Amino acid sequence: MNLFRRLSACLLLVLLVSCEPQSAAPQTNAPAAAFTLNQLDGGPVRFPDQYRGQIVALHFWAEWCPYCLSEMQALEPIYRQYHERGLVFLAINVMEEPDTVRAFVQKLKLSYEVLLDPEGEVMRRYGVMALPATFMIDRQGVIRRRIIGESTPEVFEAAIKNLL
Repeated sequence: MNLFRRLSACLLLVLLVSCEPQSAAPQTNAPAAAFTLNQLDGGPVRFPDQYRGQIVALHFWAEWCPYCLSEMQALEPIYRQYHERGLVFLAINVMEEPDTVRAFVQKLKLSYEVLLDPEGEVMRRYGVMALPATFMIDRQGVIRRRIIGESTPEVFEAAIKNLL
């Protein structure tokens, strides 16, 4: 993606978020907002219905985000380590073309689920104003932690261990 398109995407993200009321955004210790999004290479995913009883990390990202690349690479081994214990990682791409998303995911060899939020509707519903952003959701569907901006594997691992 060229520099102009990246800057345009950033500006669009800022404008979309700033035009939406933020009062409806789910807060820590509140139920996670429901949504349906399509998988990158599959059918629809219904959250939280399909993930009851599991720990879910909702991770909002974009290919143009400079911090998303390193963070998503760092999360892959953590996902693999805890997946068998009930961790689900839903990487929600915000407003990018499927071909752009697919190339990024293939380059990083990601094994967790990638969802497409083509209009940024779910991003706005969660009050995301910067990327990356992650919501850690317990087995009962309650948001227990929000991680805004780039984080470390240690922070994610501690958040996951608290929910196991």
